[in-house]
Amino acid sequence: MIPVDPLTLLAFVPAGLALNLTPGADMMFCLAQGLRGGPRAALAADAGIAVGAFFHAAAAGLGLSALVAAEPALLDIIRWLGVGYLLWLAYGAFRTGPVPDARVPALAPSRAFRQALFVNLTNPKVILFVLAFVPQFVDPARGAILPQFLIFGLILATGGLVINGLVGVFAGSLGRRLANSPRFARALRWTTAGVFTALAARLALMERS
Repeated sequence: MIPVDPLTLLAFVPAGLALNLTPGADMMFCLAQGLRGGPRAALAADAGIAVGAFFHAAAAGLGLSALVAAEPALLDIIRWLGVGYLLWLAYGAFRTGPVPDARVPALAPSRAFRQALFVNLTNPKVILFVLAFVPQFVDPARGAILPQFLIFGLILATGGLVINGLVGVFAGSLGRRLANSPRFARALRWTTAGVFTALAARLALMERS
């Protein structure tokens, strides 16, 4: 038996794409990484977020996310780890800024990937979203609960990979061109640091569900 009913899958794909197209923390993070490190860093960050989204779906299927969501103290610890890390990224972006010339090495894709993965995994909203949205499409009568979560998680991750990647690459190409100007480089430094700070504030002010 196929783990997911084809009609359910057809209903989930447009719903998932609509959610991917909604501007959120993941999209803004890819945009900021693109401005800061260029297209390669943006794509690496995009991949990190996609891996994180798939991990959340797998964890939900295993019941681990439900355990975290049921313990407010653990959820708050995860949230404040994310806030602190985003503020650290904001400080680093303000201090170094986008690359002004070829003599300064760009942000390594591996580093951008790790940063994005950590930010995604420490965002309780993603955990709560997966718990609220994905189970609506899971059919216990078909059995194989975990494979269903994995399929839906893969769809969400793939949609986000394409959409966030396009946003990040555009921002990266724009940032590289503008970074040759000291004035624009300074503006990009403030913009990138501002995005990270705004994401940290958004996470810090998140109301416990």
